[in-house]
Amino acid sequence: MSLATNLRARLSRVPTSIIVMASLLGAFVLMALFAPLLAPFDPARQSLIQRLRPPGHTTAQGLTYLMGTDDLGRDLMSRVIHGARASMLVAVASVSVSLLIGSALGMLAGWRRGWVEMAIMRFVDIMLSIPAILLAVLAVAVVGPGFQTLILVLGLTRWPRYARVAYAQTLQVATLPYIRAAELAGARGPRLLLRHILPNIAGPLLVVATAEFGLMILFEASLSFLGLGIQPPTPSWGTILSAGRQYLERAWWLTAFPGACLFLLVLSVNVLGDWLRDHLDPRSRPRG
Repeated sequence: MSLATNLRARLSRVPTSIIVMASLLGAFVLMALFAPLLAPFDPARQSLIQRLRPPGHTTAQGLTYLMGTDDLGRDLMSRVIHGARASMLVAVASVSVSLLIGSALGMLAGWRRGWVEMAIMRFVDIMLSIPAILLAVLAVAVVGPGFQTLILVLGLTRWPRYARVAYAQTLQVATLPYIRAAELAGARGPRLLLRHILPNIAGPLLVVATAEFGLMILFEASLSFLGLGIQPPTPSWGTILSAGRQYLERAWWLTAFPGACLFLLVLSVNVLGDWLRDHLDPRSRPRG
């Protein structure tokens, strides 16, 4: 069987909705990666003469604003495209930070047991008892808003979920015969965790990371909406929504387009995350 035939056979078993959601997510990724090339205008260029123009407005010079302009005359489409880059960069970086910290602590607790397990897991329980968005708001308010601050705050407030999953999975994997065989062969400490345990618990952690990616996008937009996230003039979907709420009656497009992009991106990530969970966990598949 050729590679193309094998690929077509695999794709034929994938639901159409998953292909649509994957294509939608891919479009947002391309938008974020190639924002400077795709944006028709400079997202920071102001023109008060062209402020609050509706979608499709064409100027005397032949310039067309497909999504209209904002209260400062900036092209909304360009700002939405660049906002995708900011939102996805924060989401990817914060998920990476929380995944690294949570996985390491969870595996350590599940492997070492004893007082190490008790100390780490009790700290995880304390962190999980505090609403993540409230903790993020308090942290940003104390440290100060900013791009790097937002990444660190979101990453350091969401790691307990990964720690819980890594801990539970490590407890299961650590009792398997091949782990004992690796110990008898001389594998110890970090080498055992990285080479033998981590590859076998990566699937559940990947599912959690997919779900957390959508949450990170929402958290970034929420904090930016409150003025505690990405700061102007850097465009972000949250800041665009915050500025557009003052003009809901006369300029609906200021909130409709970034809000729709935010909804579609989170929806595509969540649907793909659910499918990935069902695909990686045989127990969740329907029995025939």
